[in-house]
Amino acid sequence: MPPISTAPVRVGLIGFGYAGRTFHAPLIRATEGVALVAVASSRPSEVRTALGDVAVTDTAEALVARDGIDLIVVASPNDSHAPLALAALAAGKHVIVEKPFALSLDEARAVIVAADRADRLLTVFHNRRWDSDFLSVRAAIDRQAIGQVAHFESRFDRFRPVVRDRWRERATPGGGIWYDLGPHLIDQALQLFGLPERVEANLAILRRGGSAHDWAHAVLEYADKRVVLQASMLVAGGSARFVVHGSAGSLVKERGDQQEAQLLAGLRPGEAGWSEDHDPLVLHDGQSRHVLPVVAGDQRDFYRAVAAAIRDHAPNPVPPAQALATMAVIEAGLLSSKQRRAIALPLTPAERESFSGR
Repeated sequence: MPPISTAPVRVGLIGFGYAGRTFHAPLIRATEGVALVAVASSRPSEVRTALGDVAVTDTAEALVARDGIDLIVVASPNDSHAPLALAALAAGKHVIVEKPFALSLDEARAVIVAADRADRLLTVFHNRRWDSDFLSVRAAIDRQAIGQVAHFESRFDRFRPVVRDRWRERATPGGGIWYDLGPHLIDQALQLFGLPERVEANLAILRRGGSAHDWAHAVLEYADKRVVLQASMLVAGGSARFVVHGSAGSLVKERGDQQEAQLLAGLRPGEAGWSEDHDPLVLHDGQSRHVLPVVAGDQRDFYRAVAAAIRDHAPNPVPPAQALATMAVIEAGLLSSKQRRAIALPLTPAERESFSGR
């Protein structure tokens, strides 16, 4: 089938907080095939100072209703993801939703139904699939560098001992570390190993003055392996990003992908040094230590794939069924922590089959 159009996909961005300012705006503006034409923000002066050449609206509703926009990116606080996605779909727009997809499985299901009815592309910004650390570990696992994986550990740790007054750290719907960093950890694990049989999680508030979970530990149970996911706000060092043990050895990736740090430092995607990762992937085979090549990451590939899906009917880079599975693990983890027991994923047989056909 020929391309629908060779013109760039026109993007409207809702939200210019951390995600919109740090990730979406720079990635969109540096990716061929997409063009940022408008932003909705409660701080329009900040948008104009940072971007200059885009239109600014003070409400999401005004942006959704605006003509000349093909794709809406929802990068607002978590509790508004599903309502804004529904509004954008009702207006005939394609939609990218920041993670988490929604606050619950039922909300996520409602958005998927709306996208099907509107015949619009719906995808979720699971950008960490295009990180160098994950791609390197995945490549080593795929070529069975350590044989059969038995134990997999993935961590997103931060050192932020002082609680900040922002919605991510408040006891509000969608607040806390399990909703913030959990989706990254979960999505990567599901991409590697598929759906687990059960989830056992422990969520806690460990910082003085905290009101939302700032520590999360989850074990995804598979028939032949265990996957450990960890996130904390009180880790100043000493924990590797990935540790994988298998029947023929172990993999260790100490440091994480550098794209977020580069974006925060003002490096434009595609400039010299972009996405370079000088931290090696190390293989221990029981006798010696081997340094494996690191696979380059580039989160612009998400937006390239979205543009191709809209213009050329290429595959959706993050199909809704995959994002729904991540929500199922989040929901199972919340219940597990509350009830102190392992929980099976609350997915229907059809949803499981849809994920397996990813």
